[in-house]
Amino acid sequence: MSDQLANDLAHAEVTAGADRWLRSYYALRGAVSLVWVAAAVTLGPKSAMVAATLLLVYPAWDAVANAVDARQNGGLRRNPTQLFNAVVSTLTTAAVGWALTAGMHAVLAVFGVWAALAGLLQLGTAVRRWRRVGAQWVMVLSGAQSAFAGAMFLREAGAPAMPSVVDIAPYAAFGAFYFLVSAALLTVAAARRVR
Repeated sequence: MSDQLANDLAHAEVTAGADRWLRSYYALRGAVSLVWVAAAVTLGPKSAMVAATLLLVYPAWDAVANAVDARQNGGLRRNPTQLFNAVVSTLTTAAVGWALTAGMHAVLAVFGVWAALAGLLQLGTAVRRWRRVGAQWVMVLSGAQSAFAGAMFLREAGAPAMPSVVDIAPYAAFGAFYFLVSAALLTVAAARRVR
């Protein structure tokens, strides 16, 4: 076997492994977001403790997910946008804990800053992956939508109406949609390559 053929086969194997990981990762992110939305809409309004827990869990899960994905794709040093996203989401979790003592307007403001930053970082990750992985245009849209939602959260945080965990549910639902669409597109692309 020639060195070039061996290199091509090795590259194809690595690419197939990365595609499998991203399909599973995107599907899991979508599923977790859907469960979070269902809990936020059904249980959040009934219990302040459940709502507070959900508000803390959402950025904490994002921090863990970004760190795991970065490690799976070459490590945190090779994935600076995800490293920074994990750090921002961890700090956001702490900030939400503080904001809960100040009220839901403060929580929504923290979520606004986080959604904007996390969206831009997700967009950066998608652009970086664009050449070697398909379906990244969906992640670009997701990142842009997240940044826009952040601006909307900041505007609503200054409004007189009292926000609740339910106000964040549409943001999480859109995130779930984008992750599930990406997983589906990667699955279709993998099936076409097998034919």
